[in-house]
Amino acid sequence: MTGETPEQALKNAFGWTQYEGHGPGDELLGDPVTALELGSGRGSAVAALANKGIEATGIDISLAQAADAERRWGYLSGARFLVGDVLEFLADADGRWDAIYSIWGALWFTDPKQLLPLAHDRLTPGGRLVFSHAPAVPGSYGIQGMYGNGFNGRQVWIYRWAYEPDAWADLLHQHGFVDVRAWIEPAPEPEHVGTLIVHARTATTGRMPVSC
Repeated sequence: MTGETPEQALKNAFGWTQYEGHGPGDELLGDPVTALELGSGRGSAVAALANKGIEATGIDISLAQAADAERRWGYLSGARFLVGDVLEFLADADGRWDAIYSIWGALWFTDPKQLLPLAHDRLTPGGRLVFSHAPAVPGSYGIQGMYGNGFNGRQVWIYRWAYEPDAWADLLHQHGFVDVRAWIEPAPEPEHVGTLIVHARTATTGRMPVSC
């Protein structure tokens, strides 16, 4: 928001829906000591967590976004911003996090069959995975392709993965997650587009078997 102070930005930073001040907030993450955002953009959500004393890391594939986040929030000692591909980062990471989350970010733009097992292995026992994005268009599920620069620009394409809440829950269970909740958060106005929100945990001991 133009003219927004850092204090206002931090106050308004953490929301899962596309409607400011609507829906749940960072309470879905529980009470983590460490948190990782996949697709952190300008870094406001990471900064909001760091401002609460949480060691928060954000990774984004865009160098410009990560640089902007560092410029805006680098003064917060608990905030760290990285550039890279989330699959490569998770595969190579040494540590674990109490919460991994994505707000209209990498969980929407990455094949869940590749991302979910990596996220599971990078969470502490009982750790939480939470993400949100737009609901699937009825009757249109799975991988969705689109041109990022429109139809008359340079050829740049992106992919999104769209599933109904029950399908997301099945995918998470298949990759060892427990206590899975997936739902469509209604929009503040009737008939407007809602928000898919998914919350899951890892088991407190061991790893759950993967179903076929």
